Amino acid sequence: MKRTLCLLSGILTLAGLANAFAADDGFKSLFNGKDLTGWEGNPELWSVNDGAIRGVTKADPKLTHNTFLVCTSPVPDDFELRLSYRIVNGNSGIQYRSKVMEQGKFGPIVGGYQADFEAGKTYSGILYEERGRGILAERGQKTVVKADAADPNKAKIEVVGTLGKSEDIQAKIKHEDWNDYVVIARGNHLQHFINEVQTVDVVDEQSAKAAKSGVLALQIHVGPPMTVQFKNIRIKPLSGSDPGAADLQRIQGDWVAVELVSNGDKAPESDLAGLKLQIKGKEFVVDGPEGQQQGTLKFNASTTPRSMDVTTQSGDEVPGIYEITGETFRVAYAANGGSRPAQFKSADASGITLITFKRKLK
Repeated sequence: MKRTLCLLSGILTLAGLANAFAADDGFKSLFNGKDLTGWEGNPELWSVNDGAIRGVTKADPKLTHNTFLVCTSPVPDDFELRLSYRIVNGNSGIQYRSKVMEQGKFGPIVGGYQADFEAGKTYSGILYEERGRGILAERGQKTVVKADAADPNKAKIEVVGTLGKSEDIQAKIKHEDWNDYVVIARGNHLQHFINEVQTVDVVDEQSAKAAKSGVLALQIHVGPPMTVQFKNIRIKPLSGSDPGAADLQRIQGDWVAVELVSNGDKAPESDLAGLKLQIKGKEFVVDGPEGQQQGTLKFNASTTPRSMDVTTQSGDEVPGIYEITGETFRVAYAANGGSRPAQFKSADASGITLITFKRKLK
């Protein structure tokens, strides 16, 4: 069992979160500041004034559906979007990886991911799926979206962490004044920021519903008369996306092993006592009966099952597979140079070790 515990250095690494507020290198402007070239919507609602796109509704005629100004320029699948907004009354949002569903009485009707904001104090910064699954993350939440086991067409939202209190984030948002919004979409990992404060962090694992590409659009919402403005709209493609970066981010922190099975033999709890795993940056440290082990790990979320490749401090390469469910992290790996496992199973003489970890509560 000592040899098995040594192989725990086959666990984890974390890709650092990119700085969303670095220099503007690589950004392309989507708005010329003069007119609506490159955008399509109802000209009675949308215009350009003082170098900003402006959407205005009145009491008459009253909107009967949400409507949008759709960007006609190509939008990369993975991107960082930056813009400034100001809103007086009502509710609005930034659609991304979305679809034009139909042309309504008041202009295009769009469905998909929405970086929400409003004149009120509840919804700014959330991730909402227009004409879809609804709220995927409330402000201040880290969530994972999965298919509901009882009905795969429905979403199950798991809250896996926090970014801070909603009211504290709201306090950073300027009322009826200009605010800066950043949206980062990389693979199935979605992040929103307002005024350099992260508001949500979402990993969308409901593969049948998770959008990987689509249009960008700006929203006017039904309700009381409102005015919304947008300026400095620019986007940068995120090339060379790491298919495991989102998962690596989710497992950063401290973990404890709660079950270990090697070659079909389940280790007693006494062998797991005191076994600690810490993830920081791209490195992990294991403290246990065999002393301290260190190394790095790379995830690949594009395979089925998801795969991981561990490099220990001594240079050993350990192939494995993994899955993350809420606060549980499970891995299966091959010892002594064996092939990557195909399933989460450890049988007699298989050379496979299966370990389940739980996040350590502070």
